[in-house]
Amino acid sequence: MKKRWYNYLWIVSLTYLILGFFHILFAWLGLLCFFIPLIISITQGSKGYCNRYCGRGQLFGLIGGRFGLSRRKDVPRWMKSKAFRYGFLIFFFLMFFQMLWNTYLVFAEVRDLRQVVTLLWTFRLPWHWAYRGVLVSPGAAQFAFGFYSVMLTSTVLGFLTMLLFKPRSWCVYCPMGTMTQLICRAKNHSAQSAEP
Repeated sequence: MKKRWYNYLWIVSLTYLILGFFHILFAWLGLLCFFIPLIISITQGSKGYCNRYCGRGQLFGLIGGRFGLSRRKDVPRWMKSKAFRYGFLIFFFLMFFQMLWNTYLVFAEVRDLRQVVTLLWTFRLPWHWAYRGVLVSPGAAQFAFGFYSVMLTSTVLGFLTMLLFKPRSWCVYCPMGTMTQLICRAKNHSAQSAEP
């Protein structure tokens, strides 16, 4: 099967993680991974991003599939359940809004910039080398630290899931995938309701 340009988007995901390691402001680029799936699902009513353009899913597929680091076991039934997927989406949103709140506190000068990356919402890793304190406000830098924490945490979860189960098992409970699926269902339902 002929490879197309979007089959190499795993390089973009890997590059993003590397750039954020060396300079935290590159973390802002991760917003594309939030907005593009939403735009595609809202405008087209499909999960085209997940199925074709998600570089992270491709990266897990490559590492777990081609390099054989996956056990290739089926994902447990509970992980596929609506309760788990929606629960994880809600939890993910709570963590995301907490990150936005911390960013607001730095913008409002209530709190000083914390140059840490929080892994798995628990472990605070010093990340001082990745920010040189230039060009942007401390609030913008705080958002970058927080957003990179979100992206790194979801990558680690996806990697662990890949090791234990099939390569792209993260896609089963990925918050973006769950959210775009809900958008697609709502859009398709409203389209069917509008039909005479």
